[in-house]
Amino acid sequence: MEEKAYKTMGKTGAFNLVLGICTLVAGITAGVMLIVHGAKLLGSRRKLMF
Repeated sequence: MEEKAYKTMGKTGAFNLVLGICTLVAGITAGVMLIVHGAKLLGSRRKLMF
């Protein structure tokens, strides 16, 4: 019975680690994209007329 619990905990730990890494990568990617698009908007600010 204890072996089954350890296997389940190991699988859950591995899944949490993978999910954490995926979340970290997605967050960094989104941050870089926001910075790049913000810089483009600031760069084209002179061309806008209201």
